[in-house]
Amino acid sequence: MAEKFEAKRVGGVRPSQVMHTYGVGATIDLPHLSVMVAGLDDWKEDDQAIIREDRLLNAIRLDPTVGPQVSQLRGPPWQPDTRSPFDSWASTGLPVIPFPRWMRCSSCNLLTTVDSKVLERVVPLNRPHEARYHHKCNTKGKAPVAVPARFVVACPSGHLDEFPWVEFCHGGQPCPGAPVLEVFDVGETNRSTNVGVKCRTCDAIAYVSKAFGQGSEQVLPKCRGRMPHLRRFESGCDNQVVALLLGASNAWFPVNRSVLAIPAGADALTQQVAKHFNELAEAKSVEQIALLLRVADQLRELRGFDAAEVWTAIEERRAALEDAHGDVDLLRPEWEVLTHPSTAPSGPDFQLRAESSPAGYENNVAPTVLVERLREVVALIGFTRVDGPDSGVASDVTATRTVALSRRRPAWVPASEIRGEGLFLRLPEDAVAQWENRVAGTPRLEALRLAHQRWRRNRGLDPAGGWRGERYILLHSLSHALINEFALECGYAAASIRERIYSREPGVSGGPMAGILLYTAAPDTEGTLGGLVALGAPGVLGRMFDDTLERARLCSTDPMCADHTPEEDSDTLHSASCHACLFVPETSCEIGNRYLDRAVLVGTFANTDVEYFSAP
Repeated sequence: MAEKFEAKRVGGVRPSQVMHTYGVGATIDLPHLSVMVAGLDDWKEDDQAIIREDRLLNAIRLDPTVGPQVSQLRGPPWQPDTRSPFDSWASTGLPVIPFPRWMRCSSCNLLTTVDSKVLERVVPLNRPHEARYHHKCNTKGKAPVAVPARFVVACPSGHLDEFPWVEFCHGGQPCPGAPVLEVFDVGETNRSTNVGVKCRTCDAIAYVSKAFGQGSEQVLPKCRGRMPHLRRFESGCDNQVVALLLGASNAWFPVNRSVLAIPAGADALTQQVAKHFNELAEAKSVEQIALLLRVADQLRELRGFDAAEVWTAIEERRAALEDAHGDVDLLRPEWEVLTHPSTAPSGPDFQLRAESSPAGYENNVAPTVLVERLREVVALIGFTRVDGPDSGVASDVTATRTVALSRRRPAWVPASEIRGEGLFLRLPEDAVAQWENRVAGTPRLEALRLAHQRWRRNRGLDPAGGWRGERYILLHSLSHALINEFALECGYAAASIRERIYSREPGVSGGPMAGILLYTAAPDTEGTLGGLVALGAPGVLGRMFDDTLERARLCSTDPMCADHTPEEDSDTLHSASCHACLFVPETSCEIGNRYLDRAVLVGTFANTDVEYFSAP
């Protein structure tokens, strides 16, 4: 744990979780305490593997959130486990700090901080996941465990702070003595906010439920600008804080950039030069290349090639990177490859195979592409709090509210690479265009467009921007319906299947596009089990489409789900969709379960005029 004392391992997370769930600034709930991942300034750089993906690195350099000084993508700190808790691996990992620092004794209900010197930290050598704090309030028997206080406060600018227990308990007035707090449960219900706090010194009492909901601004202070992951305060924040439950889903939203790794070329030399370009980039001549090939063990895969050929490939690589400077379109190169599988380059981490359209859907779905192997690289460039960046207005939110990962402009950003498989489905452009012409301006889709404008207006954004169009709603709804159906058939949980939507209108730069990549990836293995690819056979996929569309016709929460459209007094961005039909886990959806409507897929008993797939 990254404090003044010696660091100790207190748990573990996967590399992919650092990108999506437990990144810099996020809290991690361990069995007996809660910790926050510290900023990049505290990471142990010597133990981080360099991840190479030039397309992603170039896009990050051009992102104003990070800046052009970023030179590398790096994985989390890691050393091989030697099974000895005294070796260096035991003190290598993500640096974390206790947060919140307020703890509650599970026996006497004392509310105090880890800095108060009344709690004892215990980290068993061979059981680091059992790290905990003890409060010696009872001299007889085992000291009880102290657990984290369950509330924090945050503001939309990304600041996070301790719940103001002392001030809240005393109503903003000073305590006549040294305040000593205790907490107690209120009532017999299990609501998390049914908690009170009492000062043992002056008997002042307050109830936490008042800090939530209407009127909370009367009992909560203005933001102090605290950045606990950077160990500093920022001046000038005048936002009103809101109370959050510890571990609430809106306490941390990652801002990620991701790409599919496309081989640099069809031949082995081009691919190896791209793989080792960091080691080769500083060479100035063929002679230097020849020397490097002889002495650098990491370049042993290139020793079978002539030095002059390697030098030529390096020069071509440099020219290609220079031409790519300024291009931040991450989807277009992938679309070009996925829509032309017969001419696409292949490699150990990228293999495509063309297949026919799903049986019975030849007019609505183009021939399928089986992605037998893929590699995705994801980089974390920041995070937001209270409101997420995945709402369809990511560029606006990212520009104004993204929290930095380090105190200084970073020279690198954390990243992870995962390998897996997938299915690429494309809708014929003429069929999509005909559908768009038919449904444009219909009351159902117009209600969603107006809801999008209200959403932006409520957040001080330009209501005219950010609308992704009707085809995105179609593709996104189809993607979610298929994810839920595939999870029943292929053996992967829905949370293990992700979507990548390729949607652009004709006339838009890089367009038109109308496709979906559904893929699964495993961060700790070389590939996956082939369950998704097996579904790509025309007969199997045709049956899957039949079942998917049949399930979309009726939801177990109908008629409420089918009748739903965004109302003027609501903040929702979906129509006929809910947890019983189209919603998927947040790790699967690229836009936070928004812009969904199963009525655009098939007719429901509430609507039969905007469906893309005709009734059988």
